[in-house]
Amino acid sequence: MPSFIEMKLYLLGLWLLVKGDRKGLDFVDFSDRGLMRSFWAILWCLPTILISWFWVRMAMMQAMPIGQAPGPIFFFRMGMLEVATWLIPLILAGALCWLMGLGRVFPAVVFTANWINVPFSYLYGVLSILLMVSHRMSGFVALVWLIAIIAMVVALSRIFRLIIGPQPLTVAAMTLALIIPSFVLSDFLERFLGVSLN
Repeated sequence: MPSFIEMKLYLLGLWLLVKGDRKGLDFVDFSDRGLMRSFWAILWCLPTILISWFWVRMAMMQAMPIGQAPGPIFFFRMGMLEVATWLIPLILAGALCWLMGLGRVFPAVVFTANWINVPFSYLYGVLSILLMVSHRMSGFVALVWLIAIIAMVVALSRIFRLIIGPQPLTVAAMTLALIIPSFVLSDFLERFLGVSLN
Protein backbone atom coordinates (compact mmCIF):
# COMPACT_ATOMS: atom_id res chain seq x y z
CA MET A 1 0.00 0.00 0.00
CA PRO A 2 1.40 3.45 -0.92
CA SER A 3 2.40 5.45 2.13
CA PHE A 4 0.92 8.82 3.05
CA ILE A 5 4.06 10.50 1.70
CA GLU A 6 3.72 8.65 -1.62
CA MET A 7 0.08 9.67 -1.87
CA LYS A 8 1.03 13.31 -1.26
CA LEU A 9 3.62 13.10 -4.02
CA TYR A 10 1.08 11.58 -6.41
CA LEU A 11 -1.43 14.34 -5.65
CA LEU A 12 1.30 16.97 -6.01
CA GLY A 13 2.19 15.52 -9.40
CA LEU A 14 -1.43 15.58 -10.53
CA TRP A 15 -1.83 19.14 -9.28
CA LEU A 16 1.23 20.25 -11.27
CA LEU A 17 -0.21 18.54 -14.35
CA VAL A 18 -3.52 20.33 -13.82
CA LYS A 19 -1.56 23.59 -13.88
CA GLY A 20 0.12 22.52 -17.11
CA ASP A 21 3.51 21.90 -15.51
CA ARG A 22 5.11 18.78 -16.99
CA LYS A 23 7.34 18.50 -13.92
CA GLY A 24 4.34 16.76 -12.40
CA LEU A 25 5.30 13.69 -14.42
CA ASP A 26 8.25 13.24 -12.05
CA PHE A 27 5.88 12.61 -9.14
CA VAL A 28 3.39 10.20 -10.72
CA ASP A 29 3.66 6.58 -11.81
CA PHE A 30 1.96 6.02 -15.15
CA SER A 31 3.40 2.49 -15.52
CA ASP A 32 1.43 -0.77 -15.32
CA ARG A 33 2.68 -1.09 -11.74
CA GLY A 34 1.38 2.39 -11.00
CA LEU A 35 -1.98 1.40 -12.48
CA MET A 36 -2.31 -1.57 -10.12
CA ARG A 37 -1.08 0.30 -7.05
CA SER A 38 -3.48 3.19 -7.75
CA PHE A 39 -6.38 1.03 -6.59
CA TRP A 40 -5.07 1.49 -3.05
CA ALA A 41 -6.69 4.92 -3.39
CA ILE A 42 -9.96 3.17 -2.55
CA LEU A 43 -8.58 2.29 0.87
CA TRP A 44 -7.41 5.86 1.42
CA CYS A 45 -10.97 7.00 0.62
CA LEU A 46 -12.58 4.43 2.93
CA PRO A 47 -13.00 6.75 5.98
CA THR A 48 -14.93 9.31 3.98
CA ILE A 49 -16.90 6.59 2.17
CA LEU A 50 -18.06 5.27 5.55
CA ILE A 51 -19.02 8.78 6.67
CA SER A 52 -21.19 9.21 3.57
CA TRP A 53 -22.80 5.80 4.20
CA PHE A 54 -23.71 6.79 7.75
CA TRP A 55 -25.17 10.04 6.46
CA VAL A 56 -27.34 8.14 3.96
CA ARG A 57 -28.38 5.70 6.71
CA MET A 58 -29.29 8.57 9.04
CA ALA A 59 -31.32 10.27 6.31
CA MET A 60 -33.17 7.02 5.58
CA MET A 61 -33.92 6.48 9.28
CA GLN A 62 -35.56 9.90 9.46
CA ALA A 63 -37.97 8.83 6.73
CA MET A 64 -38.77 5.49 8.42
CA PRO A 65 -41.18 4.79 11.30
CA ILE A 66 -39.70 5.32 14.77
CA GLY A 67 -37.78 2.29 15.98
CA GLN A 68 -36.92 1.04 12.49
CA ALA A 69 -33.50 1.31 10.88
CA PRO A 70 -31.70 -0.11 7.83
CA GLY A 71 -30.09 -3.44 8.74
CA PRO A 72 -26.63 -4.83 7.92
CA ILE A 73 -27.74 -5.49 4.33
CA PHE A 74 -27.74 -1.71 3.88
CA PHE A 75 -23.94 -1.59 4.16
CA PHE A 76 -23.58 -4.52 1.76
CA ARG A 77 -25.72 -2.68 -0.79
CA MET A 78 -23.76 0.54 -0.33
CA GLY A 79 -20.57 -1.46 -0.86
CA MET A 80 -21.93 -2.85 -4.12
CA LEU A 81 -22.87 0.67 -5.19
CA GLU A 82 -19.40 2.00 -4.37
CA VAL A 83 -17.57 -0.77 -6.25
CA ALA A 84 -19.78 -0.36 -9.32
CA THR A 85 -19.47 3.42 -9.51
CA TRP A 86 -15.71 3.20 -9.05
CA LEU A 87 -14.89 0.38 -11.46
CA ILE A 88 -17.40 0.60 -14.31
CA PRO A 89 -16.25 4.08 -15.48
CA LEU A 90 -12.68 2.73 -15.58
CA ILE A 91 -13.85 -0.21 -17.68
CA LEU A 92 -15.61 2.19 -20.06
CA ALA A 93 -12.47 4.34 -20.24
CA GLY A 94 -10.50 1.19 -21.08
CA ALA A 95 -12.92 0.33 -23.87
CA LEU A 96 -12.59 3.88 -25.18
CA CYS A 97 -8.79 3.62 -25.13
CA TRP A 98 -8.99 0.36 -27.06
CA LEU A 99 -11.40 1.75 -29.67
CA MET A 100 -9.26 4.84 -30.22
CA GLY A 101 -5.95 2.99 -30.26
CA LEU A 102 -4.80 4.68 -27.05
CA GLY A 103 -3.88 1.60 -25.05
CA ARG A 104 -0.54 3.18 -24.16
CA VAL A 105 -2.27 5.89 -22.07
CA PHE A 106 -4.65 3.57 -20.22
CA PRO A 107 -2.38 3.15 -17.15
CA ALA A 108 -2.12 6.93 -16.88
CA VAL A 109 -5.89 7.31 -17.17
CA VAL A 110 -6.54 4.78 -14.40
CA PHE A 111 -3.81 6.24 -12.17
CA THR A 112 -5.23 9.73 -12.61
CA ALA A 113 -8.86 8.71 -12.10
CA ASN A 114 -8.11 6.70 -8.96
CA TRP A 115 -5.87 9.15 -7.14
CA ILE A 116 -7.80 12.28 -8.08
CA ASN A 117 -10.77 10.73 -6.30
CA VAL A 118 -8.99 11.05 -2.95
CA PRO A 119 -9.25 14.82 -2.36
CA PHE A 120 -12.76 14.94 -3.77
CA SER A 121 -13.79 12.02 -1.55
CA TYR A 122 -12.57 13.88 1.54
CA LEU A 123 -14.45 16.98 0.43
CA TYR A 124 -17.59 14.86 0.08
CA GLY A 125 -16.96 13.45 3.56
CA VAL A 126 -16.84 16.98 5.00
CA LEU A 127 -20.05 17.88 3.17
CA SER A 128 -21.72 14.74 4.53
CA ILE A 129 -20.75 15.77 8.07
CA LEU A 130 -22.22 19.24 7.48
CA LEU A 131 -25.50 17.63 6.37
CA MET A 132 -25.53 15.40 9.45
CA VAL A 133 -25.05 18.47 11.65
CA SER A 134 -27.72 20.60 9.99
CA HIS A 135 -30.13 20.05 7.09
CA ARG A 136 -30.22 23.82 6.65
CA MET A 137 -26.80 23.49 5.05
CA SER A 138 -28.22 21.50 2.12
CA GLY A 139 -28.26 24.46 -0.29
CA PHE A 140 -24.68 25.40 0.51
CA VAL A 141 -23.57 21.75 0.28
CA ALA A 142 -25.24 21.34 -3.13
CA LEU A 143 -23.49 24.46 -4.42
CA VAL A 144 -20.07 23.35 -3.16
CA TRP A 145 -20.56 19.88 -4.64
CA LEU A 146 -21.53 21.36 -8.02
CA ILE A 147 -18.37 23.48 -7.97
CA ALA A 148 -16.36 20.36 -7.04
CA ILE A 149 -17.79 18.41 -9.99
CA ILE A 150 -16.85 21.24 -12.35
CA ALA A 151 -13.38 21.33 -10.79
CA MET A 152 -12.97 17.58 -11.35
CA VAL A 153 -14.01 17.88 -15.00
CA VAL A 154 -11.52 20.70 -15.53
CA ALA A 155 -8.74 18.84 -13.68
CA LEU A 156 -9.23 15.59 -15.61
CA SER A 157 -9.43 17.33 -18.97
CA ARG A 158 -6.24 19.33 -18.33
CA ILE A 159 -4.32 16.23 -17.23
CA PHE A 160 -5.61 14.17 -20.17
CA ARG A 161 -4.62 16.95 -22.56
CA LEU A 162 -1.01 16.47 -21.42
CA ILE A 163 -1.26 12.67 -21.51
CA ILE A 164 -3.14 12.23 -24.79
CA GLY A 165 -2.05 15.35 -26.65
CA PRO A 166 -3.91 18.19 -28.37
CA GLN A 167 -6.97 16.15 -29.31
CA PRO A 168 -9.94 18.04 -27.80
CA LEU A 169 -12.62 15.53 -28.80
CA THR A 170 -10.65 12.56 -27.45
CA VAL A 171 -9.85 14.40 -24.22
CA ALA A 172 -13.52 15.38 -23.79
CA ALA A 173 -14.70 11.82 -24.50
CA MET A 174 -12.26 10.34 -21.97
CA THR A 175 -13.23 12.89 -19.31
CA LEU A 176 -16.95 12.33 -19.81
CA ALA A 177 -16.46 8.54 -19.82
CA LEU A 178 -15.18 8.83 -16.25
CA ILE A 179 -17.68 11.41 -14.98
CA ILE A 180 -21.09 10.79 -16.57
CA PRO A 181 -21.42 6.99 -16.06
CA SER A 182 -20.72 7.30 -12.32
CA PHE A 183 -23.68 9.67 -11.88
CA VAL A 184 -26.02 7.63 -14.08
CA LEU A 185 -24.99 4.38 -12.38
CA SER A 186 -25.24 5.92 -8.92
CA ASP A 187 -28.81 7.11 -9.50
CA PHE A 188 -29.92 3.82 -11.09
CA LEU A 189 -28.26 1.55 -8.54
CA GLU A 190 -29.45 3.59 -5.56
CA ARG A 191 -33.03 3.00 -6.69
CA PHE A 192 -32.42 -0.61 -7.66
CA LEU A 193 -30.71 -1.46 -4.36
CA GLY A 194 -33.23 0.46 -2.27
CA VAL A 195 -30.80 3.01 -0.84
CA SER A 196 -32.10 6.07 -2.66
CA LEU A 197 -33.06 9.18 -0.67
CA ASN A 198 -35.54 10.33 -3.32
